[in-house]
Amino acid sequence: MYVIFEGIDTAGKSTQIELFEKNIKDVTITREPGGTKLGEKLREIILKSEHKIAFNTELFLFLADRAQNFEENIQNSRDKILISDRGMISGISYALANHPMIDAELLILMNKFALSGHLPDKVVLFKTNKELIQRRLYQKKHDNIESRGIDYLLKVQDLMIDVLNKLPIKVLIIDASKSIEEIHKEIKEFIL
Repeated sequence: MYVIFEGIDTAGKSTQIELFEKNIKDVTITREPGGTKLGEKLREIILKSEHKIAFNTELFLFLADRAQNFEENIQNSRDKILISDRGMISGISYALANHPMIDAELLILMNKFALSGHLPDKVVLFKTNKELIQRRLYQKKHDNIESRGIDYLLKVQDLMIDVLNKLPIKVLIIDASKSIEEIHKEIKEFIL
């Protein structure tokens, strides 16, 4: 089963992924960007580049990372539960937030192409709010995307919901303000 944990920065995805990795057998973890050796280099370019990256360049770097992650990790883990920290949903949503005139259907097709026609089996979306983002962002150093601001991140979150409504994927929307234990229980019931 291919499951994507989606949500904007500080929503709690990483905490839940760590719990799954520790407590559930036969779970493989990957991330986008960065789930492969090539992906780590692309992640460094996307998130930490000192140079302004053109919109189209950033989009194609994310798609290249996704295609490589599919080749090396996703298609080879069909007999296990593969959890990806981010994936096509956030990829499409961030692209729409950066370039609202681009067609969502075109982005979906480009992402399906990067995934060799496969969609995730399930998506867990961590939904957060302004206060929670402010509190959690304050505690960490910001990368190039986080430094675009809270309103930008909330816009991306809304776009994630819109994108998920266009796709035939089972979705669990999690209230990220709940306790770690409550969230873990909900996700476990949804996935297992």
